[in-house]
Amino acid sequence: MDVKCAFFNGVLTDEVYVEQPPGLEAGGPDKIYVGDIIFGSKSGRMCKKFADIMTKKFHMSMMGEMNFFMGSQVKQTKECILINQSKKLDTEKVGKLVSSTKYGEIIGSLLYLTASRPDIAFAVGVCARYQSDPKEAHTDAAKCILRYIKRTPNLGLWYPADDDFKLTGYTDSDFAGCGIDRKSTFETCQFLGSKLILWFSKKQTSVATSTTEAEYIAAGSCYSQILRLVQQLKDYGIEESKVPIFCDTSSAIAISQNPVHHTKIKHVPIRHHFIRDHVENKDVSVEKIHTSIQLTYLLTNALPKERFNDLCGRIGLINLEE
Repeated sequence: MDVKCAFFNGVLTDEVYVEQPPGLEAGGPDKIYVGDIIFGSKSGRMCKKFADIMTKKFHMSMMGEMNFFMGSQVKQTKECILINQSKKLDTEKVGKLVSSTKYGEIIGSLLYLTASRPDIAFAVGVCARYQSDPKEAHTDAAKCILRYIKRTPNLGLWYPADDDFKLTGYTDSDFAGCGIDRKSTFETCQFLGSKLILWFSKKQTSVATSTTEAEYIAAGSCYSQILRLVQQLKDYGIEESKVPIFCDTSSAIAISQNPVHHTKIKHVPIRHHFIRDHVENKDVSVEKIHTSIQLTYLLTNALPKERFNDLCGRIGLINLEE
């Protein structure tokens, strides 16, 4: 549905002006984007009923079956759903970068592209750290990402139409991976069956004192995402219990089951320990996985070509033209 009204929550008594934040001015006042919404149901009758209600209540119009949304191309078949963001590069935009503004624009576009391209999430995340004062080395790295995207414009996520809705999570941490402040970056991804539905990579707010601490915090963050997904699945009548989270660090798994390694986690804030309660309640289980098949490595490290391509295939990232 195409949304034609930006304010749904009440009658406005004052004039409201919408403008872009300072430093991001582009186009003119007629270029402001409001937004669309998507909805779905197995029942065509319910879809029509919902659309009728919304169009009568708000300024909206139906656009039919979704095949394009917020920059993402969507192809729906009886067998699967394919999502990708084909990005066409302008040669002027990949020339020599001379300002933080231009560098920031490129990084902003790349960050948006990671919505359907987890294969570039790690590289883009590293480049994004230097937006305030980019140097030539940083712009060269950004250009490498752009060249990779130009060679692989049709990569997208594959969602097969099966009945496997088993929820699983993968978690990892790059201990002290940031060369500037030595903070760790943790990564998580969640699957419904073989379908990648969520991935997340973030630098931790404080310096971890050990690999165990970094991995344990990452596991807690992974379960935060799992907990939200479990609640959402309940809305669709799917009950999940003892959701497995795969981690490749034995000491972090041991702590989640029993806080015996107290000397290794004495600096961990209390808020990260909630995962132990859920392990005891059998809501989740933290399990060992071999490093060679740890899927979050795609979000953690610069990898050899063979390993990189293997992990891309394992998470369902395929060439949509083949």
